[in-house]
Amino acid sequence: MVHERPVRVGRRLAAILAADVAGYSRLMHRDEEATHARLTALLTEAVQPAIAEHAGRIVKNTGDGLLAEFPSAVDAVRAAMKFQAHIDELTIDDAEGDRIALRVGINIGDVIVEPHDIFGDSVNIAARLESIAEPGGIYISSSVCDYVRGKVGATFADLGEQNLKNIALPVRVYAVARDGSATRAEPVRSEQLSPPRLSIVVLPFANLSGDPQQDYFVDGVTESLTTDLSRISGSFVIGRHTAFTYKGKAVDLKQIGRELNVRYALEGSVQCGSDRLRVNVQLVEAETGAHLWSDRFDKPVADLFDMQDEIVARLANALNTQLVEAEARRAGRSLDPDAADLNFQGNACLNKGTTPERLTQARSFFERALAIDPRSVGALVGLASVDLAVGAALLTDDRSVRFSAAETNAINALSLAPDDAPAHFILGCVYIFTSRAVQGIAECEQALVLNPNLADAHAARGLAKFLIGRADETESHILEALRLSPRDTFAYWWMHLLGRAKMQLGANAEAVDWLRRSIEANRNFPLTHIHLAAALGLLGALDEARAAAKAGLALDPGFTIRRFRTAAKSNDNLTYLAGVERICQGMRIAGVPEG
Repeated sequence: MVHERPVRVGRRLAAILAADVAGYSRLMHRDEEATHARLTALLTEAVQPAIAEHAGRIVKNTGDGLLAEFPSAVDAVRAAMKFQAHIDELTIDDAEGDRIALRVGINIGDVIVEPHDIFGDSVNIAARLESIAEPGGIYISSSVCDYVRGKVGATFADLGEQNLKNIALPVRVYAVARDGSATRAEPVRSEQLSPPRLSIVVLPFANLSGDPQQDYFVDGVTESLTTDLSRISGSFVIGRHTAFTYKGKAVDLKQIGRELNVRYALEGSVQCGSDRLRVNVQLVEAETGAHLWSDRFDKPVADLFDMQDEIVARLANALNTQLVEAEARRAGRSLDPDAADLNFQGNACLNKGTTPERLTQARSFFERALAIDPRSVGALVGLASVDLAVGAALLTDDRSVRFSAAETNAINALSLAPDDAPAHFILGCVYIFTSRAVQGIAECEQALVLNPNLADAHAARGLAKFLIGRADETESHILEALRLSPRDTFAYWWMHLLGRAKMQLGANAEAVDWLRRSIEANRNFPLTHIHLAAALGLLGALDEARAAAKAGLALDPGFTIRRFRTAAKSNDNLTYLAGVERICQGMRIAGVPEG
């Protein structure tokens, strides 16, 4: 019997380049023919010549991108740098919403070769690197970086180990920083670069229960928190696989900061007794070892998985605020702040209270950021937030102008970053305040899909119910927001809203309780003092009502009952308008000027 020899599978070592167009579906939806023509021109004029010049071969086109192979990693990176620079030149005059930008991922490894395709894990990794790359960016694996360092005239930002979809082991990723100049004899190494802003590692929490069976719960808190922090806009969070290599070890946080190139480290512990659960956390600045923030959470033991979700949500919301504050302090020390620095300072101002002075200061930071970078999503969302706050807090007589400006900036932000949860939330609030509650609720729900911990979006849904005459449904939404983020910098606004909803329902004593809680959380929000004055006036507590009115008018001397009633006229819901008249009556009793 003759035995056929097995067919030999063709293999070779190759550098693989995967590229596609960022936001291709959106561009095609806007104008199919123009997008197709522009992409074809860029591929013909920039991409294909650069690949051919560096001995590359286009294996296949993928509609909005391509897969290519090169005989060396150096050739692959040089080709990518060349065509990305050429694309920048060709698209510099294109409108922002129409600009085509390629994302590139490059890996090197053994591939299976067929006449019209290549296969293997190495190809898959290149494709995954491309999928996480920034528009216009080039992301490479550590194996590629080892080959090209010092040979391609670029610096490399170490992005740490990344968990790539359907890839079993984490891959260390580097971003190629193109400088557009001649090749440097001695490029700066990644370890000399400053850690990225909002970069953090969540170290494995310690299990202090003495029960190894609780490890799954403790590790679950660490893993979930790592995932949820990555939803913070602009954050860079070290992957959990890397973080867990430090589990059970005595750690030097300064050394970890250097090893992982991060600014912050979060460490904590969990102690689960028979009837109570305690979680301790502390945020540390890795460079100095300074403790920036610490907190403790104590709760009765209930369903552990529900508790895990709640603990993680609370920590993520609290850390968001603390990290913004830390970055704002850093930015304040900079002699030459960039757009991101200014955005952090603007958001820190917003977090400190909705007073005319704070809002003016925040606006200045965001406008300066936008002057530096007109495509800054953070600055657009920040300006939208300021205008929304001015209109919502009745700090102006031209609310419609402010809401219109907020809507424009939120929409512009979403055109640049369609998955930006804060932008969806701000747009939802604008819709809610301008009698488009159904659209507003939909935007808030989209924000929650993108970031389930966005407590503001829950509160905004409560606001929508209040404005359409369903104040009895507001409380559940506000309580959910407070459950997720009880110490939120905007919790005062949520409690203010619930106080107003209680007044709408005629429950003035309950309204006083919630409004006082709001003032305890933030004494610098004039509208809460005014509404507390109205509620106390309706209850007949005249001295307290006048004192509350005086405090509110000291913060906003321009407030009048006329302004309040004018703002309410944009809403035609009869139940809501009847509540407004009751509140106006209480304001008059408290001595608020008619205007």
